[in-house]
Amino acid sequence: LLSGGRAEASKVRNGMLKAFVEGRFTVGKDDAAARIVTDAGADVDEDGSVIALRTVSADGRSRAHLGGRSVPVGVLSDLSEQVIAVHGQNDQLRLLRPAEQRAVIDRFAGEDVGRPLAAYRQVREEWLAVITELSERSTRSREMAQQADLLKHGLNEIDAVAAEPGEDVELTEQIKRLAAVDELRAMATEAHAAVSGAQDGDPDAPGALGLVGEAVRRLAPAEDSALRDLVPRLEEASTLLSDVGAELGSYVENLDADPALLEKVLARQADLKRLTRKYAADVDGVLAWAEDARRRLESMDTSEEALAGLALRRDELAVQLVAHATEVSAARGKAAAELATAITKELSGLAMGQAELEITVEQRPAEHGDRQALAIDGHAVHAGPDGVDEVELLLRAHNGAPPLPVHKAASGGELSRVMLAIEVVLAHADT
Repeated sequence: LLSGGRAEASKVRNGMLKAFVEGRFTVGKDDAAARIVTDAGADVDEDGSVIALRTVSADGRSRAHLGGRSVPVGVLSDLSEQVIAVHGQNDQLRLLRPAEQRAVIDRFAGEDVGRPLAAYRQVREEWLAVITELSERSTRSREMAQQADLLKHGLNEIDAVAAEPGEDVELTEQIKRLAAVDELRAMATEAHAAVSGAQDGDPDAPGALGLVGEAVRRLAPAEDSALRDLVPRLEEASTLLSDVGAELGSYVENLDADPALLEKVLARQADLKRLTRKYAADVDGVLAWAEDARRRLESMDTSEEALAGLALRRDELAVQLVAHATEVSAARGKAAAELATAITKELSGLAMGQAELEITVEQRPAEHGDRQALAIDGHAVHAGPDGVDEVELLLRAHNGAPPLPVHKAASGGELSRVMLAIEVVLAHADT
């Protein structure tokens, strides 16, 4: 009932109006159980505990309360997932799985196994990647050599042109300018005359610069201060017009019709277009393709030197992996002895006073052809994601009995008690 189970009128004793069950649970400040309580609007007592209450009336209706507040039954169900573990004979199925037996050790050992295991997994990931790459380069050498030839051909073609970033855009502008040189010269010449005046000094076409100068000459001797105050501004405008006129004059002088230059630029543009037709939409894309091709070529190196380098890296990582795996195994071995003693002690309180639990930690041999085989002390072992160890729980049912795997030495009920003893010992490692 406290775990949100179905309420039945049969739970109420004959002659009674209702049945109730009450439990007090301790929750942490920031754990999931505490969040469930606070989200329901209930309060945690000062000592960190909370009271859950479930009542069932004689007509079968039920109510749930948590921390003094009425709550939906589903809230008790959510809370129970965090604070209640029910053990029965079905739990034995968990104990039969080797991975679960290894997990028991790791949970008990905590960071003593967790730290070296994390380092082991990190090195193992790189070690496997190097093994895979070495295998691919060795088995796909012909295919990769053909791909490398195509990439090299493309790179040679791009390097021969030696394109610069954005060069195609600059060439387009330059071609427009060279093709329209006469029109541009006329426009710039007329603008220059409008600013600086006619080149022959015609007084009837003084240009803006001459007109501003005339205004300065007329206003400079004026006795009215308002007019004289305009002179500096006109002189500033005259300076600006002079600069613009000089730049326009320089533009006209340098804007010579050059058919040879136009032909040269058009030829350069044609070279760039050959690249953009084959490799990308523009020059910047072509250069990006070349950079990617160089990176791919580095990973396609199937020379003896490259393969030897990968093999050396594989062996270096294997040495590191052995060190981490050995540290994990040692930590598991130490934890196994302590855990076995603690579980045996708990079993004495579960009507299994003569039972004794042993936990073995042994390295798992690698099978023939195992790509994840790792040599440790001259033996090939399987380097799995959780280390190289196989963990097995053995049970002596009574004094003088041989240690046997728990599923062979214990009945279903005894297996349930072993599971319960494990969870009691592991209470410090998990909720």
